[in-house]
Amino acid sequence: MMKLKKSIKCLFRMLFLLLKRSFSNPFFSRNDAVDVNVAVSTETGLITPIVFNADTKGLIAISTDVEELAAKARQGKLQPHEYQGGTFSVSNLGMFGVKSVSSIINPPQSCILGIGGMIQRLVPDKTNGTCAQDTLQVTLSCDHRVVDGAVGAQWLQAFRRYVEEPHNMLL
Repeated sequence: MMKLKKSIKCLFRMLFLLLKRSFSNPFFSRNDAVDVNVAVSTETGLITPIVFNADTKGLIAISTDVEELAAKARQGKLQPHEYQGGTFSVSNLGMFGVKSVSSIINPPQSCILGIGGMIQRLVPDKTNGTCAQDTLQVTLSCDHRVVDGAVGAQWLQAFRRYVEEPHNMLL
């Protein structure tokens, strides 16, 4: 479990190192923490509460924070400091049956990760010709004034490796 927590920290640290700047016209700023906003749908609209210091937490702590923040958001009990700011956002529309999503960046953040739903696709298989495989489409939207698309692609490569082969988080 300790190695898994370290790998998640590494993923967030890589995120932080690559995407640590934000843009607030006309200034660029550096963020000292990895505070990840998570989009939550409420009766009054979308709100993005913050998982503070995500790079210092493991999956269980992050999951617990997201559940608690989502509940507070749906009850209308979030305080402004719990949703204003952040360094990076995640929007998951997969639970609504959406295959892919292109999310809009929350200023002054530099990026947002849009996550679609799991779908089965036929993929080549050396043994049987083809086989059904679960696939997931994610889209990273970057403000190119702050984060070059190639830098975003490097982060997506690491993210993909961890999602496709989660055992790498344990190594």
